[in-house]
Amino acid sequence: MAQATKPATGDKKLKIGKHEFTSRLLVGTGKYATFELMQEALEVSGCEVVTVALRRVDLEAHGRGEKNLLDYLDTSKYTLLPNTAGCFNKEDAIRICRLARELEIGDMVKLEVLSEQKTLLPDPIETLEATKVLVAEGFTVLAYTSDDPIMAKKLEDVGAAAVMPLGSPIGSGLGILNPNNIAIILEQASVPIIVDAGVGTASDVCVAMELGVGGVLLNTGIAGAQDPVRMARAMKAACEAGRDAFLSGRIPKKRYATASSPLKDF
Repeated sequence: MAQATKPATGDKKLKIGKHEFTSRLLVGTGKYATFELMQEALEVSGCEVVTVALRRVDLEAHGRGEKNLLDYLDTSKYTLLPNTAGCFNKEDAIRICRLARELEIGDMVKLEVLSEQKTLLPDPIETLEATKVLVAEGFTVLAYTSDDPIMAKKLEDVGAAAVMPLGSPIGSGLGILNPNNIAIILEQASVPIIVDAGVGTASDVCVAMELGVGGVLLNTGIAGAQDPVRMARAMKAACEAGRDAFLSGRIPKKRYATASSPLKDF
């Protein structure tokens, strides 16, 4: 049984629209060997927000007397975040979000509109247009985007409740390739910035959190690990450590040494 997540000393909760969360680690539900393994990893991660790709949920399973992904997620414990993974145009993404509302999963959605199959990079124009429509319809939109500061600001300006720049391409495990861009995005943002995609291991989460992001969303880094449950535990610890380090205020970097002990006796 995972210990309850506690906010770092002097920290505030992560606020996305009308929602508040203590854990700053958001975890996906894809690619696990079994639903039971997914359940255990989610529990150990301490996450409160769980993403669900509705395009990959078998909504006809109950008609066959079978269970689907949603049956394995305890909604008294987790806030479900339906996402539009696999959508390559704004029309499909908007339709999936409306379906999530009809299924009473919620109005908070992760908007992901991809450009093409090879890189799976986000399509900035389609994402921006879909965000406008969904915000007008009352959705709380977490918009997945590239690490481009200009696009991040445009998404905020049209009403995104959170902006989610990638650390590196989806599933690549390359970590935070451009921390400078993430830092610029943070400087100009007034909504939470959540790094999404590319996290391969715990140190990637820690780096992101030390930059000052509001949270990290990941999936493959846990589900694809040789021991997903142990990795989920590591990701939780890294998220908390990185947040504590950011709040603590690191020492400045210097070119030359500075003695940690007095050079002269007292």
